[in-house]
Amino acid sequence: MSTRERIARWCAASLALAAAVAVAQTPPAAPAGAPAQEEPFWARGRPRSDATAMRMAPVPSYPIPTAADKLPLAKFKLPPGFKIEPWATGLLDARALRQGDRGTVFVSTRFVGSKVYAVSDKGGSREVKTLIDKMQLPTGIETHNGALYVATPKQVLRYDNIEGKLDNVGQPVVVYDKLPGDVPHGWKYIRIRDNKLYVPVGAPCNICEPGDTHAQILRMNLDGSNVEVVAKGVRNTVGFDFDPKNGELWFTDNGRDWLSEDLPHDELNRVGAPGQHFGFPYCHQGDFTDPEFGWGKSCSAYQKPALLLGPHAAALGMTFYTGAMFPSNYQGAMFIARHGPWNRTAKYADILVAWPDGKGGIARSEPFLTGLVENNQYLGRPVDFLQLKDGSLLVSDDFHGAVYRISYSR
Repeated sequence: MSTRERIARWCAASLALAAAVAVAQTPPAAPAGAPAQEEPFWARGRPRSDATAMRMAPVPSYPIPTAADKLPLAKFKLPPGFKIEPWATGLLDARALRQGDRGTVFVSTRFVGSKVYAVSDKGGSREVKTLIDKMQLPTGIETHNGALYVATPKQVLRYDNIEGKLDNVGQPVVVYDKLPGDVPHGWKYIRIRDNKLYVPVGAPCNICEPGDTHAQILRMNLDGSNVEVVAKGVRNTVGFDFDPKNGELWFTDNGRDWLSEDLPHDELNRVGAPGQHFGFPYCHQGDFTDPEFGWGKSCSAYQKPALLLGPHAAALGMTFYTGAMFPSNYQGAMFIARHGPWNRTAKYADILVAWPDGKGGIARSEPFLTGLVENNQYLGRPVDFLQLKDGSLLVSDDFHGAVYRISYSR
């Protein structure tokens, strides 16, 4: 297929996808004389008086995964000694990454296809299988004791002995089925630590009073019992990890939309104690109150971000590096995927690396992988990370439907 044909097909499919998503998120048509229908949740709050803002919409991925030899990796930039290469392709809408005990890499998706893939390494070549298909937003995945956990907006499922059943996963065990089930910010990112399952529940809106059931991170036993709130006031986190030195939970959080081009910033946060409140919807980026919900509130009442990650950065996956391949100064550093804004005129996307200061904050941060935007168009959009046993780092890119491997050689 020629480049022109790919672009034409992508444009047509992108328009169809945008229309389908808008229809799926918009109530049925009202009877004659009834009030006008609500906009899709992502458009609520958009300034109708601004023509530029009214043209903005979520950026669709390519409708067909990009072939390995067509990926624009030559334009990506890394520090000296680092190398990026295709690890697996053909993974439409690739999002979260996890690895099983036998080495199988599991890849989740979000809107497109609603699949979960399994990637097996066959001695240098990789075989991709579709494990789960047509499940609502099966974005949150985790592996533990031979099982694959899958979180949807409504429930958490467990597929036992998953690597022994790659050709037929069978029926899952329902771990928990009392999640709210909202599509807006309903996709999950889950982890298991010390036999506890961590599950976020995003705000069901751009900006609203979320009540006691949303905008939080939950923790529960592996059988779904003993549910407790770990963090409150969390608008939408789809990336978190635990400090290997002390076990503290760190998470990225996406700020509200449509306040302005440059405000608010997304956040990197640290949970110092269970139940802390991180501000949503009253305070954004730790230093200014919301113009609608912040009246009578003070940002001093909420936890401050450890690091501001940029306006509308769509900060997603983050992981602590504990491998031995990268230079020693990367030990214990955090890698953070900035997926890039869709409702901001100037686009940007990269992988950021941040070094904790040992006191609950960040000593410094700097771009690590750059070159993902050209002529204000995305060349790639990183989502999540997986550290392999050799110390290399896998990165998912939902824009191209691919997983890359970053390695280092002196």
